[in-house]
Amino acid sequence: MDDTRMDFVGHLSELRKRLLVSLAAFLVAGAAVFPFAGGLAEFASSPAKGVRLVYLSPPELFMSYVELALAAGLVLSMPVILFEAWRFVKPALDRRERRAVLSAVVAGAVLFASGAAFAFLAVVPLTVRFFLSFSAPGIEAMYSIAEYLDFVTGIVIAFGIAFELPVVAWTLGSLRLVDSLAFAKARGPAVLVIFIVAAILTPPDVVSQLLLALPLVGLYEVSAVLLRVQEAGRVRRTRRLGPAGSPQVPGVSG
Repeated sequence: MDDTRMDFVGHLSELRKRLLVSLAAFLVAGAAVFPFAGGLAEFASSPAKGVRLVYLSPPELFMSYVELALAAGLVLSMPVILFEAWRFVKPALDRRERRAVLSAVVAGAVLFASGAAFAFLAVVPLTVRFFLSFSAPGIEAMYSIAEYLDFVTGIVIAFGIAFELPVVAWTLGSLRLVDSLAFAKARGPAVLVIFIVAAILTPPDVVSQLLLALPLVGLYEVSAVLLRVQEAGRVRRTRRLGPAGSPQVPGVSG
């Protein structure tokens, strides 16, 4: 077996190891959360105050608890999963790339949590109240627990992913794969793509799509600003180090 083949097999073995550890962490976290699934479901239903939640088939409530426990287990095990991903890609990166990826992992976790919290605390209650405003006399609002939890988790995950946009832009900028000029030129098509992605990620209603698309447009502009700041810092470092990459001494010329 030649060296190339051995390296390939070694990478596959390392990837398998990282995936198994991540999967084990996810399953253990989900199993640990399951006994508390009822409390989580009650917490998740807090934005739907005044709405009667029901289940329409014998296994529906149980399966809803399983899905909720797995979703919570994924969140709890995410630090382990990100750490294993970092350990897998770290040997292939140089110092600058390691700093960029590690910073992106930390910032990505913070932004995902921020987006998820914003969705649950602001977007979900607003969306639920909007739909309840269409109620009529003699018609009682009753939601299927499975569909309601799918609705909530869909919005929360969509916003968590959407809030990663500045991190993605910053990381690509650090790796010199994109710049602020490209972002500026792509603004029009990007807005169109954002609305399409929002329609795919959110439940099939216009309100949820708008509530995701509009913040995404704002995050796109934030990403463009971050890229300009990054490029300005790069220019300052280049001027300070000089064209040869060594520090310039004031008052000394070549």
